[in-house]
Amino acid sequence: MSDESTPLLTVRDAAERLGVTPRTLKYYEERGLVTPSRSEGRYRLYDESDLERFGRILRLRSLGFSLHGIVEMLKRPLESTDAGNRRYSAESLDEIRGGLQQQLDALDARIDAVRRELKEAQTVRAELRRDLDYVEARVAGTPADQLLDARRNARAASKAKRAKRGSA
Repeated sequence: MSDESTPLLTVRDAAERLGVTPRTLKYYEERGLVTPSRSEGRYRLYDESDLERFGRILRLRSLGFSLHGIVEMLKRPLESTDAGNRRYSAESLDEIRGGLQQQLDALDARIDAVRRELKEAQTVRAELRRDLDYVEARVAGTPADQLLDARRNARAASKAKRAKRGSA
């Protein structure tokens, strides 16, 4: 990770240099994004390559990438261009795209499942609301026959309204 000529920074110093909190650095380590060296006393020590990696993570986060997406990207090495810049190769970008698309597909499937569950929950809630209204009316002294007639009339009116919309 470092050699003797590379200065090592503590969590506090590295966080200050990067403009983040020490907890942010520890969190990224917990997520497996960075693995700092350790002192004999087991303190985290960061070298320049760690700071570069953190900088890359922070830039990707500022662009809106999720940590999961960043993990996918960090699996791929940057390559030097003719101009001396470091970029992902076309192959790496294609692999990153594929990984991100899989994440999107999984999220879309999850959203669809949650929507179905929400619709079912709303249906059950409406049924429970009608049951509660009935019980509250009974407790208030309304005769059961009157409530049942009102419910039948409401259903018939609703059915007629749907039929009228269907014939229009």
